[in-house]
Amino acid sequence: MTRKQFVHCPTCRRSVAWNPELSPWRPFCSERCKMTDLGAWFSEENTIPGVELPEELIEEFREDGTGTDRREE
Repeated sequence: MTRKQFVHCPTCRRSVAWNPELSPWRPFCSERCKMTDLGAWFSEENTIPGVELPEELIEEFREDGTGTDRREE
């Protein structure tokens, strides 16, 4: 006997079976919730935190245009 696994939809928090036949949009409960989440990423409501780069590194990248590290030369 296999135990059914359930997760909560990240958008609406409904319980979703972790099974491709029962839940084709997993971990979302529906295509609507999946598209709502995707829209939040596109509009930058959802973000992954990062570290602010020092201005001198940004300027070096702009001057070089390649993004390569000049110290390796």
